[in-house]
Amino acid sequence: MQEKTDFRPAKRAFKYLDIIMVVYVLVLVLSNIASSAKIIDWGIRLGSLPLSFDAGTLLFPISYILGDVITEVYGFKRSRRVIWIGFGGLAFSALVFLLIQRLPGEATWQASVGQEAYNQILGSMSSGAIVAASLVGYLAGSFSNAILMSVMKVLTKGKWLWTRTIASTIVGEAVDTFTFIFVAVVLSVFPWSLFWSLTVTNYIFKVLMEAAVTPLTYWLVNTLKRTEGVDTFDEQGNFSPIKFS
Repeated sequence: MQEKTDFRPAKRAFKYLDIIMVVYVLVLVLSNIASSAKIIDWGIRLGSLPLSFDAGTLLFPISYILGDVITEVYGFKRSRRVIWIGFGGLAFSALVFLLIQRLPGEATWQASVGQEAYNQILGSMSSGAIVAASLVGYLAGSFSNAILMSVMKVLTKGKWLWTRTIASTIVGEAVDTFTFIFVAVVLSVFPWSLFWSLTVTNYIFKVLMEAAVTPLTYWLVNTLKRTEGVDTFDEQGNFSPIKFS
């Protein structure tokens, strides 16, 4: 019997894409846990507006930096896959915290800590409100960021990376931050009194962090392009987010 030959091109294996993806998902999950656990106030004000922010803001910008790197080096198609894997990681973490919340607590733990303490700090990780706010904001902001990065790379012919990273962050973080805080406030995760404080502070912090680490972004992008031997341009313009592969 004659053996069939598979002429389909083999998928290219990259050395570092999976590592970046793992760090990306880890940052997403940890930032959501931190967001539900604490609101930080360093006592800084913008006029009469206190610049308080949820603790996840310290970590979440890293996901945008990694998202920029993935899109710039590997292209929108692979970035889209990573975004959806991140979505799955967030949804799975919410289910895990929901399961933990519903399981009966041991007597000593109940006496020293108590179910109510868990509900107050980590319970929101499994509540429909914070999960909905996180997932909607994440998807809207991440895809806005990735699409703008890809479009600008083609338009600039790969030049002026800093314009793409900062411009995509300005748009993506605006969509993400406003959507997340708005949905969270509407669903009573945060009080309305904190809406503008959290929105403005989160947005300013995230954009400034992206600008501050631009040299690191350049180094990561250039190193990956050299070691992976790839520099993807999405010239076909297929930016539909409703795909996985």
